[in-house]
Parts: sequence; C-alpha cells; structure tokens
Amino acid sequence: MAKAVQEAASHTPGKEALAMESYARALLTIPSTISDNAGYDSAQLVSELKAGHAQGHNTLGLDMEEGCVGCMAKVGITESYQVKRQVVVSAAEAAEMILRVDDILKAAPRQRGQDQGHC
Repeated sequence: MAKAVQEAASHTPGKEALAMESYARALLTIPSTISDNAGYDSAQLVSELKAGHAQGHNTLGLDMEEGCVGCMAKVGITESYQVKRQVVVSAAEAAEMILRVDDILKAAPRQRGQDQGHC
C-alpha cells in the first residue's frame, strides 16, 4: 500500500503530495514495528520487502516465524479487501479528528463549600 500511495503522490501537485508521502511513510512503520517486536532486524526486512514489491512481487510479506520475507499466499495468509479498506478509512478518520481539534476545553473548577471542621 505504501508503494501505491508513494506513486500516487509523485503525480499529485501541491501540499496534498506531502501529506500522501507522510502517509506512505506511516504505512511503512507497520512492518517495521512488527519485525522490531518480533526481535528481528527491521531495517533489513523492510528493505527486502520494499525491493520485492518494487519488482512486482505483490504477495510478499513478513514471515515472523522464519524471520524473513516470504510469499503470503504460499503460507496461507490472505486479507479481505473490505476489512483492510475499512481499517485504513477508520484510522484516517481518527487521525483527521485529532488534527481538527483546535481548542482544548477546560472545565472551570467547582466551587468548594465552607469547611465544616469535621476532617
């Protein structure tokens, strides 16, 4: 997905291209974080994954059992397009809501009553 977003950004003028490039970089943090958490060299694995995708091997993914890049179709891993699309849309909507917050509302402190001397 990051590759497709990056390619689309190269054909998009203006500030929108910068946002698309940032989004592509954010997508690349997912395999990096997964491989880091599994204890593997994320820089090596992500660079192999990007190279494989650039060569047209679209079914490549991270095989964390073996610690390498492998064909996800051969391993039996498939993804539903509808689920993946909804996850990306929901994440983008959440990020947009966070970015749209311009004011932080702070509640006024409540009035304290007279101290009754019981404490």
